[in-house]
Amino acid sequence: MNREEWRPFLRLWSEEWIAGHDPERDGPLGAEVVRDGWLGFAPARAEDLAAAEARLGRRLPPSLRAFLSVTDGWRNAGVFIYRLAGAGELEWLADSDDASWIEAYSRDDVEEGEIDEGAILGRSLKLSLDGDAAVMLLDPEDVDEHGEWAGYWLASWSGEGPERHASFHELMQAQFSSFHALRKPPGETRDHWDHQVDEARQAALDGAVDGPLSVLTEAGAHGRHRAALLRFQLLVMLGDWRTLPPGHLVAYIDFEKEPLFAAELLPLLSVEHQYGYWGNFALEILERNASESVQALIADHTERRKEPGFPFPYGNPEFDTAVRRVTARLRDAPEDPEARRRLMDALWPDLRGAIRCWRPLNDNHIAPVVLLADPALGELITPERGRELLSLRRGA
Repeated sequence: MNREEWRPFLRLWSEEWIAGHDPERDGPLGAEVVRDGWLGFAPARAEDLAAAEARLGRRLPPSLRAFLSVTDGWRNAGVFIYRLAGAGELEWLADSDDASWIEAYSRDDVEEGEIDEGAILGRSLKLSLDGDAAVMLLDPEDVDEHGEWAGYWLASWSGEGPERHASFHELMQAQFSSFHALRKPPGETRDHWDHQVDEARQAALDGAVDGPLSVLTEAGAHGRHRAALLRFQLLVMLGDWRTLPPGHLVAYIDFEKEPLFAAELLPLLSVEHQYGYWGNFALEILERNASESVQALIADHTERRKEPGFPFPYGNPEFDTAVRRVTARLRDAPEDPEARRRLMDALWPDLRGAIRCWRPLNDNHIAPVVLLADPALGELITPERGRELLSLRRGA
């Protein structure tokens, strides 16, 4: 990222930080920030950069040099980093007052092939001057073909080790995304990702898979909860539950207002243990934290599932009827593995054809995930077949 690319990005960051600023939570904005609409400072001079490189004994990576030539330091690099160093303030972590980070992450029992976090910290350049028990670093020994150093974000309270990014530029992009995920400020970025989510959903309904999944992943990282909900449905159909942390949906859905919850997600979360976890963690988290009305809905569903022949609601009437023709034959599936496989193979074209009848419940619905709440259909719909269903045009 060169100087001319940094400037509009940082200007946008400043505008949206100010727009999302909460004085009670964040404290007052500096007078110069309000006056200039700018979280940065004056640009570093060429001689300032040269002096820093002479003092450090290394030429700084290109994206950091370009950044400093736009602003010699930065305020609020995400929610947990309050200040980034200017050229004259850069120093090696080992030489700084924060050298204790190195000892905290050093181990004597690092095995071959493991990441030696202490060694990384011990050789890293400290970028941040102040943060909420968090630091930003660059590793001068992890350099790509463009001369960029790998960047790291680390917080003692995160429960994770150093989080690697390919460059200073990517480290800052991640901090910008994190700021949006936590604060959700109004502005160009939010509008952009909301538009991208709309387009990604339509592309997915038209049969695209990987492109929409990539867009929804990035939009979710920027705090667009609808993107996270849509992405969840795609991943479930792809058999990729293991990539989702327990309770993934709990933070993203207004269960009181989202009809998709009772119709599809609740039945699905009730069988989470069948798709990669030892328990139904999302449902357990929800039961502890949801309102009384949602808890009553969960309790009612749990009791009804115990009834013999409990009917799963598969969606709109035409689709429901087509799916029930398949499930009726699955009830008599033989125990013999080879005979069972042959029956599954014979029924797959019927279920595949039923997708022509499927209609989404609302604009947050992208795939018939409730199918996987039925153990027999969950067996029939392998990850490969789930991708095949997603590759069909549906909902028209």
